[in-house]
Amino acid sequence: MTASDTTARQIPLSLFACALLYGGLCVLAGVLGTKIASLGTWPVLGGLAVESGIFAFLLLVVLSSAVAELHGRDTANRLVRFGFVPLIVSMVLLVSVIHVVPPAPFWGDQEAFARLLGQGARMQLAGLISYGTSQTLNVAVFSRMAAGADGGRMLWLRAWVASMASQIVDTILFISISFYGVVDAASGQAYPLGSMMEGQIIAKLVLSTIMVPPLIYVFVALGRRLDAPR
Repeated sequence: MTASDTTARQIPLSLFACALLYGGLCVLAGVLGTKIASLGTWPVLGGLAVESGIFAFLLLVVLSSAVAELHGRDTANRLVRFGFVPLIVSMVLLVSVIHVVPPAPFWGDQEAFARLLGQGARMQLAGLISYGTSQTLNVAVFSRMAAGADGGRMLWLRAWVASMASQIVDTILFISISFYGVVDAASGQAYPLGSMMEGQIIAKLVLSTIMVPPLIYVFVALGRRLDAPR
């Protein structure tokens, strides 16, 4: 057995799989966020709209909670920290491709490409801060509740409460950092941060309630199956 084989065997298969998916979703969340989805046909949500990156972000929340359940809080926090790597690399690559690499003469979609995928430095900073803070909070709340009176039971409740808290913090931080003091060019007035946050938070909390409780059981069960002796 080689040294590399020994090292590979020290990494649980479930953690390896979760890390791969987590890194990809970190990048995908930013790409999906360029589309604003209407939730008007969903029950309870009425005419609310939400950026589509929330679907990838909720999977990130579930994955970090599942890793905390399977491998402990410290490992989950390391997963969150490593998530900055694909985030920063993807930001650098997007900026380079948009502003440095010239488009082919026959390709006419440069403006649309830059408009959809290009983000200013302020929004990029907001994304990094809100990601790190909210995901760390999610792991902290989930793990703290596991150490409480329920003795680690009520998996769905711990994941749901942690997700709700992280979604609120993520929305407040991202919108505040991105748009505080920014004036709308059409109206000449500052963006209404309160109303922007309100709709986003309501939509995210409802989606957390729908998606997180069942998904946490799916990911934890899959993780335990992957790590089962063969």
